[in-house]
Amino acid sequence: QVRLVESGGGLVQSGGSLTLSCAASGSIFSIYTMGWYRQAPGKQRELVARITNIGSANYSDSVKGRFTISRDNAKNMVYLQMNSLKPEDTAVYYCNGNRGPHYDYWGQGTQVTVSS
Repeated sequence: QVRLVESGGGLVQSGGSLTLSCAASGSIFSIYTMGWYRQAPGKQRELVARITNIGSANYSDSVKGRFTISRDNAKNMVYLQMNSLKPEDTAVYYCNGNRGPHYDYWGQGTQVTVSS
């Protein structure tokens, strides 16, 4: 079992920056692929960025070049640095940990609101 707790959301002006953090419980955090997803009102949840246990990252086209995902396995933490934020980035952001179909965990989400 892995418990994930997000923090760092808030209200920011367009062009601003925020860093989201996700704290994970469990001693085997290092083997999980960790991801950030988001869900805007009336839309499906979508992948924002994902980082494997060995640090290989990929991003959605909509955030590539603006967002950076990172992890600290020693601290059981994963981060999402968000720069040049746009109003369309407004959503609830969720942290995800996955190492297979029976090992898929979600945090409670943190709201990010970008004003124009």
